Amino acid sequence: MSRATDKPVRILHVLQRMEAGGTQALLMNMYRRIDRTKLQFDFLVEYPDRQFYDDEIEQLGGHIYHTNVRNNANILAFTGVLRRLIGEYGYRIVHMHTYSIGYFCLREAERCGVPVRIAHSHNNQTTKGLLYVPKLIMQKLYTIHANRLMACSEDAGRYLFGDRRFMIVKNAIDVDSFRYNDSVRCEVRTELGISDDDFVVGNVGRLCEQKNQLFLLGVVQKLKASVPSARLLIVGSGPLKEEILSCARRLGIDDSVMILENRHDMTKIYQAMDVFAFPSLFEGLGIAAIEAQAAGLPTLCSDGVAEDADASPSFHRLPANATEDDWEKAISNIACRGDACDAGSRSARSLSSSGYVREAGFDAAENAKAMERWYLDQLGVGNWG
Repeated sequence: MSRATDKPVRILHVLQRMEAGGTQALLMNMYRRIDRTKLQFDFLVEYPDRQFYDDEIEQLGGHIYHTNVRNNANILAFTGVLRRLIGEYGYRIVHMHTYSIGYFCLREAERCGVPVRIAHSHNNQTTKGLLYVPKLIMQKLYTIHANRLMACSEDAGRYLFGDRRFMIVKNAIDVDSFRYNDSVRCEVRTELGISDDDFVVGNVGRLCEQKNQLFLLGVVQKLKASVPSARLLIVGSGPLKEEILSCARRLGIDDSVMILENRHDMTKIYQAMDVFAFPSLFEGLGIAAIEAQAAGLPTLCSDGVAEDADASPSFHRLPANATEDDWEKAISNIACRGDACDAGSRSARSLSSSGYVREAGFDAAENAKAMERWYLDQLGVGNWG
């Protein structure tokens, strides 16, 4: 790039897909706020279908390149697409967000002469199962051809990079947009058919093993013995949806469980909740926990959630060996305290928590500007424009 052309630097982000998730929220919160006359984001993804953020990306001037590598496992074809894109658009920064094929992509980027090759860690653990060993192997290979390392938290960085130096890029949010509003709470509860007396346990995340929503069903079943008005509101999509609904029926709480598909108005949905429960088995950060705190919600997290997610006094951690009874007791204590549902207390807590969240470095505007400067500095154009 040169100043004479006045063309933005295009950065290619490579990840599974642009679904509603923590990594994607980080990228979009950054993308919306950067100076797009200086920087533009494009996305190379592993699935052929259109996803949650695709329309917005195109409206902002970005390109999305869909492939089928997750279905056909054709790594050569995928890296061939990457090579063609680098040749056609001259990408000088390739930012990798998935370690499963990260080694192959960063190797291809290096062969094509891309000067800035970023390996980004977004988790502090991986799921066990048939692919556990191959995943560990790909994690070890991930950074071989990278020359910049990033992570969403200290935990995520240490997990993937060990003692190597890495840069933390926090999954920042628009803090003020999550601030509690009583009229919004009433509006959303009416829309969802939730009464004023219902005590709503909230959870946001992909419906998968990692997020541990099946465990949360058992917690809510026990909770209803002490808090009959308790309801569970989950926002997300994923492979375990039918299993979660089936389990709720077996436990006899299906009329108290609501699952919403991913939504673009999450700032409003948090207002309808009374407590946020996040029993994930592991989280590189857990951006939903940050959002919940900004909304003034008592936020209960498992030991698998990264330490960096503790951003305010509203955050509470349960130990790794905590049982359903332990979680039920913690939530019941909040329900019985009463201030979780009190508009004045919630508003004051949200105002206080949003300040803590901002001070902890999770303000999207500040982070976007910092990343904008960093990207340009890597190419020696930090003073451009």
